[in-house]
Formats: sequence, C-alpha cells, structure tokens
Amino acid sequence: MSTNVLRTADGWWVVLPQGLDSARPGKTPNDRAVRVDTKAVTTPELLVDRDAVREAAASGEPGTPVADLVTLSPVTTPCRVVAQMVNYRSHARDSGFTGEIPPTFFRKASGSVSGPADSIVRPAHVKFLDYEVELGLVMGASLPVGTVVTEQSLPSYVAGLVITNDVSARDVQLTKTQFYESKSYPTFTPTGPYLALLEPEDFAHLLDLRLKLSVNGDLRQDRTLADMVVRPAQALTLLARFQTLDPGDLLLTGTPGGTALKAPPKPVEKLGALLPPAVKWKAFFKSQARNPRYLHEGDVITATIATADGLINLGEQRTPVIDAN
Repeated sequence: MSTNVLRTADGWWVVLPQGLDSARPGKTPNDRAVRVDTKAVTTPELLVDRDAVREAAASGEPGTPVADLVTLSPVTTPCRVVAQMVNYRSHARDSGFTGEIPPTFFRKASGSVSGPADSIVRPAHVKFLDYEVELGLVMGASLPVGTVVTEQSLPSYVAGLVITNDVSARDVQLTKTQFYESKSYPTFTPTGPYLALLEPEDFAHLLDLRLKLSVNGDLRQDRTLADMVVRPAQALTLLARFQTLDPGDLLLTGTPGGTALKAPPKPVEKLGALLPPAVKWKAFFKSQARNPRYLHEGDVITATIATADGLINLGEQRTPVIDAN
C-alpha cells in the first residue's frame, strides 16, 4: 500500500492511513501526520531514506492534525519539470485533434513549482489563465538516455505520485506558440499536498486513479487514467530517447478534457486560417473573452487524484487565484 508523505518548513511528515471520505473524493477526514526522523532536505534525499519513513509510519504516535500544518510542495526544486502535451483522449477532442495523436513533451521551469495551498498569481499581461489538473510522476532512479521502460520495470524508476496543476497563460501560449513561457511563470505548477510513495503492487492500480478539478465548486475535469493516450512506461521510454531524468525530477502526464480553452468549430478554424495572424488572433481572443471558464482573481481551484477505494489518495489541492500587483 502506498505511503503518503508531506513537507513543511520544519521537515518531512508521514501521513497516517485513514479511510477515504466518500463525500469528498481525495480528501480524508481528520488526517494526522508524524514527523519523519531524517536529515533529508530535498526530495531525492528523502527517497534514499525510505526506512525513516517506514519507521515513522510504524511508530504508533498519535500524530499531528494535517490541518494544523502548512504544507509545501513535496517536490523540492531545482529539478527537471517535463510535461506531456495532449495526452488524454478527451483533451484531444477538446483541442480539435483527429486521428493519431503524436506524443509530445515540453519543459517547464522548476521555479514555477509552488505549494498545494499557495496562491496562483496571474501576471498583469495575462488575460486568459487556464487550469490543467495532471498526475505527476516523481522519479526515484536515474533514467539514462536510451532506457526502455516496461510495465514490469516502471516501479524501478518511479518512486511516487503527486497532484499537479499545469497552469497556462493561453494568450502567451497561442500567439507565441511558446509553451515554456506560458506555463513557467512563478506559481504555475502547484504541487502536492502529498507525495504518495508507491510499493510495486500499487502500480497495478494506476489506471483506476481519477483526476478531478473544480473551480469555485463547479466540476470542470473528471476522468481516470484509462483516458490516457501514452501511459507512464511508454512515456518514459519515449522521453529517454533524448532526455535524462534523475531522482526527484517531475513528469506531468497530461490533462483530461474540460479546460477553459477549446478549439473553435471546424468551419471557423478554416476561415481563421485564411486570415493574417494578427487578425486571426484578435478575432479568436475576442470570442474567448466571452468564455466565463477562464480563471480570475478570487477563484478557488480544488484538485484531487485518488482511486475510488482510497488505496492511492494524493489528498486535496486548494489554490486561490490572485492578480499580480
């Protein structure tokens, strides 16, 4: 069974097992945590000291209410942050893809990683801010270029899972075709609260994980990993054709359908292709300005990832949106 850990400014904590609250998937009632007796400061250092995590979990201490702890991202930086693009069939439909979807990766700055309750700060020049709940894979071993990862060997490379939100400045992304900038502003990768450290048998349940994201209580995204196009083992194999990963690095594995951004109808898209770029984008964003699903100051995003039986439960991420001063 997976073991959840969290990080505070004071160190690492192991979350004591609790039953899943069926009324609030991903949220357990009365979570409590015990301090891990470790010198580990970074995520890679903690992964080396798994015995300390196990000892804390078996200590028998009553623990501290998780609600009393100020949690930080359980993925420490600097690290590599890599993401998969259009990796859920529902998101591909929303994005206007038909036929085969080519596997594509992009990088995010690790300076975009923030805590699970930190505010998402919308830069002053960004008008179309979007959300993308994603399962994050945290590497537990080096992945050299040329590595082939199978379903059987996946536990040898992936140590654990986290909730992430691939926050996106769509006006920057689309007009500049610039993923790195549009997704790398500070606070654009909320991560946590829990890092679920997996046992080999847990990997059999990955496809049962359900990703949910709500904005102000309105459910926007809701899919299981069964909707994925390229699953983790294959994704790591493809990534290893050109990219090395190390312990503590983070791979975001794509988002389901339901984001604010959606492709225009095909007739409109064909007409837009005939226009000069400046005119096309002006018309597109004029239409997008009527879309109420983009994020605004005061919005609160809630994200959960869990199996229905609670065997794997990454907690609840709750992030408000604020405008930059």
